[in-house]
Amino acid sequence: MLSNWLARVGSAIPRGFSRHYILGLLEEEPMTGKEIIDKATFQSGGKWKPSPGLIYPMLGRLLEEGLISETDSGKYKITSRGMDVAADVDSVHNIMQKQLDVVMRVGNVGKFVAVDMIDRLSSIGLTLSSNLDKMTEQERDKYKQFLLSELKKLQEQESKKDELRIDSD
Repeated sequence: MLSNWLARVGSAIPRGFSRHYILGLLEEEPMTGKEIIDKATFQSGGKWKPSPGLIYPMLGRLLEEGLISETDSGKYKITSRGMDVAADVDSVHNIMQKQLDVVMRVGNVGKFVAVDMIDRLSSIGLTLSSNLDKMTEQERDKYKQFLLSELKKLQEQESKKDELRIDSD
């Protein structure tokens, strides 16, 4: 996941990515800050080497927000609240991926537009994900409803195209 994304954008890490990345790693297993740095470096093939000055303050913020906790052995683990935030981000990512799949079917121009769009949407999504815990339940529900309605529109368009394709065959 990380290496494919880095291949497209180079070394520019958008705001909010580290936060989401750390939560994703801690969903898999508890880790120390050094293990997080090492895993990021390994998964990116050395293209992204997050510094302790990035990782440890981020871990501190995640601790303050109750998204992670620290074990007696010095490892960090995700909390149930952190899993809820990560699930919301994953849900948004899945919706964006489905939209991207539709755009990718358009051809080469669509692919160029899609790659640019996904980079922009990822930045927006990651920024939103870093603020999900600050949103009220009503704001989160409104945002979810908006994304679901957009996904429904795309699915309806896709169904119509599939029907036309079947009819023309």
